[in-house]
Amino acid sequence: MVVLLFVALFAPWIAPYDPWEMSIPFLGPSWEHILGTNDVGQDIFSELVFGARTSLLVGFTASLAITVMGSFLGAFAAYYGGWADRCIMVFINVALSVPSLPLIIVLSAFLKRSVWNIILCICLTGWVGTARIIRSQALRLKDMGFIRNCRTMGCSSLYIIIRHLLPNLKETILTKGMLSVASSMLTEASVSYLGLEPMTSKSWGTVLNDAFRAGGVFNGYWWWYLPPIACISLSAFCFLSLQEES
Repeated sequence: MVVLLFVALFAPWIAPYDPWEMSIPFLGPSWEHILGTNDVGQDIFSELVFGARTSLLVGFTASLAITVMGSFLGAFAAYYGGWADRCIMVFINVALSVPSLPLIIVLSAFLKRSVWNIILCICLTGWVGTARIIRSQALRLKDMGFIRNCRTMGCSSLYIIIRHLLPNLKETILTKGMLSVASSMLTEASVSYLGLEPMTSKSWGTVLNDAFRAGGVFNGYWWWYLPPIACISLSAFCFLSLQEES
């Protein structure tokens, strides 16, 4: 994980070429081009290095938004109960009944092609799982003694949720956050593989899209399609391992 973050942060100094620079297309691996070149002559290794930035940006940003929104709404529903809990739970149950990936693909196709729009589409459906788990855990805590003491002392509901409920659920929130990073990166790779990411960005999914579009898979150019698959799989494995440790 540290290596992946290092590569993403220092991509301009690690990549041997500009990922948009064109040369001879369909070159195989060599000392000059470690992973060869794609169909327009762009260095594939440089694409992977810069692609780490986009993939990790989507993963971390979407996960942060999903975790914050899901945790707060789940704790809010559990603490207030009544109509607020019912309204939020109806929305969560409806959202969970809709397949998230097809919905994200449809929304990404209709919206303007942008990395931030992909993040927005992921967040629209991703927070509900976190909210449901946090709500169930917060229901157990809201009637405990220290919460009742805070209410007796006149603490506001918002203060109790932020300062007492959520901090006591930090292990669950951290675990869901790690899972959300891996899930968001896999979703971004799926959307990019379908060609729904802007042409002005490079990610591991766009490298895969180029490989399949230009026949790299059918022609056996393993150096083109296997490295992005390995990067995506390794990143997901890293975050899932961190989740197990937490």
